[in-house]
Amino acid sequence: MKAIVVVDKNWGIGKKNDLLFRLPADMKHFRETTNGKTVVMGSNTLLSFPGGNPLKNRINVILWPGGEEREDCVIVQTLDELLSQIKANARDDVFVVGGAMMYKTLLPYCDSAIVTKVDADGNAEVFFENLDKKKNWKLVSVSEPQETNGYTIRFCEYKNESPLSY
Repeated sequence: MKAIVVVDKNWGIGKKNDLLFRLPADMKHFRETTNGKTVVMGSNTLLSFPGGNPLKNRINVILWPGGEEREDCVIVQTLDELLSQIKANARDDVFVVGGAMMYKTLLPYCDSAIVTKVDADGNAEVFFENLDKKKNWKLVSVSEPQETNGYTIRFCEYKNESPLSY
């Protein structure tokens, strides 16, 4: 399982249940990376999408205690149910896409994280763990900087040297 996230220079990821930046190059990267895969999220992340609809061309698994069954995605009630659901998929085919609580809960199970770093302060209200300060996480690749919608971004990959089993 992998985490995929955009962070500002303070590792901020959002405010008011929305993204900090509009980054066309990152959105393209996200679509290409997760297309045809399984994405895992919390209910607030699902509800933040246009119309509260799941992402197209992906299996959407949502941890939503008390959430109603839906035909367009897989709703699970507990973390154990979630881990059982994603266990059926190849590790490389599962991406945690938010929000903050899902990242915090599932990051120890992730073997890698794809982090888009934005060289700006988005005045975030919620944050991702700073992987540069986590002992089990190592930065393994960084792309050349690129401009998108007025922001400089870099695509980074981190590896977790000791992910938990699920």
